[in-house]
Order: sequence, then structure tokens, then C-alpha cells
Amino acid sequence: MTVAVLGATGATGRHVVSTALRRGYRVVAPVRRAGTFAPHEGLDEVSWPEVTDVPALTRALPGTSVVISALGGAGTGPTTVCTDGVRSAVTAMKAAGVDRLIALSAHGVLETHDKSLYSLAVWANVAERMRDKETMEPLITASGLDWTIVRPPKLADHDEIGKYRAGTDLRIRLWSSIGRADLAAFLLDEAETPRYAHAYPRISR
Repeated sequence: MTVAVLGATGATGRHVVSTALRRGYRVVAPVRRAGTFAPHEGLDEVSWPEVTDVPALTRALPGTSVVISALGGAGTGPTTVCTDGVRSAVTAMKAAGVDRLIALSAHGVLETHDKSLYSLAVWANVAERMRDKETMEPLITASGLDWTIVRPPKLADHDEIGKYRAGTDLRIRLWSSIGRADLAAFLLDEAETPRYAHAYPRISR
């Protein structure tokens, strides 16, 4: 399987890339600057200087089985990285004949933006990034692609545990979290064996 990873240089994206390579997949990594990754058999870096550069992304995607978006915005201040990147991805995928899109969003957006303690806390801390996810998701659901939108809670940096719970109705609590390595494994499991087509799975430890 050939996997294109958007946001490949980010904290979660790097886990997706490394896990995919360990599984023997070919990985296409659109990056802003060449030489971001050490040379590795099966890894193809391609130039994607700006997330709005549709032609560059279109050239990178032919032959790709699935696109996984692990795009994320800046920690503070307004950001549209996810929205702009996914808008480009939808157009590029259609032009390149790629149908499967798995996108990383966040629990607490749109209908999950409720009065739960988790939602209140995440919006109090990273509201701009959540707004970016909220404008990203409708672009995906209206795209006509075979999509899955994954909505994790807080992301943690620790080694892969190999155990997690996932489901569209999974209860997310204030203390819920998932490690980036386990999240990457879930994204690739979904790419390999789709279980949540046109759905919004949640995942937690």
C-alpha cells in the first residue's frame, strides 16, 4: 500500500510515517523543505512548499492508495492550516484519482462542541486550532471522497502502548488522552482495513 501523509513533519505525522515504513508501506511525504527526513527505503519526499499549492500536491499523489492528513496549526494565534491543506488535498486527490481520505480532527468540534468539561477545557486552551478543524471537516464531508474523520482527545507523547479503545460513541472525559504513536497505528489500521467509512471515530486509552 502507498500512503501519502500530509503534515508528515509534525509530531503525529512523523509517527504515521515511521509506523507505515515499519509495516512495509511506501510513504509519500509532501514537505516544505527537501531533506527533512533521513533517506529511507520506501520513503519519497516530494516538494509541497505551501499547503495552498494544489499543482504540487497533485503531482505527488498518482499511485497513492490513501491520503492521511495529520495537519495541525500553530500552537497560538489564528490558523487555517488544516482548512487550507484539506481544501488543496480534496482538489488534488480528485485530479489524481485517489478516493480514500483519513483526516485527523479533534474531539470537541461541531456537534461535540458541547458543555462537557472536556469540550469547555479544550476550547479555553486551543480555540483557534479547534475553529480550524471546524471549517476543515465540512470540506471533507462534502467532497464526495471515501472519508473518515478521526476525533481524538488530548494527544500525549509516549511510546506505543498497543492498547486503545475506539468507536463513534466512545465517551471522552476531561482526563481522556491518546498517545501519538497509538493514534498513528489506528490511522494506519483504518487505512488498511476500513471500519469507519463516512464516520467520526473517537479514540482513547
